[in-house]
Amino acid sequence: MAAALGLWLVILALTPGRRHLLPMAATDNPDAPQAALDRDGAARLLRDTALRVPGVSHADVRVRRRRINARVQVAFRDLDTVRTEVTEALTAQLDALALARVPRLTVRARRRGP
Repeated sequence: MAAALGLWLVILALTPGRRHLLPMAATDNPDAPQAALDRDGAARLLRDTALRVPGVSHADVRVRRRRINARVQVAFRDLDTVRTEVTEALTAQLDALALARVPRLTVRARRRGP
């Protein structure tokens, strides 16, 4: 029994499952299939959104199951202003993605090095 349980746990550990997907909110139609968004695709979309904010020269966005970490480098403008605008832009984009559970967003801004 212990060997069978151990084998089952090894099989579960080796199969990736759907951890790389973010489930989207269900529609009103119960017959509609459940949609999901790839985390890498969501990270690229959020990175592009952050780069559209004036003053951002580089953006790095990591999307995890429960958290989104965004790091931006600011070439010009005030750090707090850029951080606020990036946070607003990313929050609006997350609302447009219509995820079932919106991950917590963390934005860090720093000056661009020499």
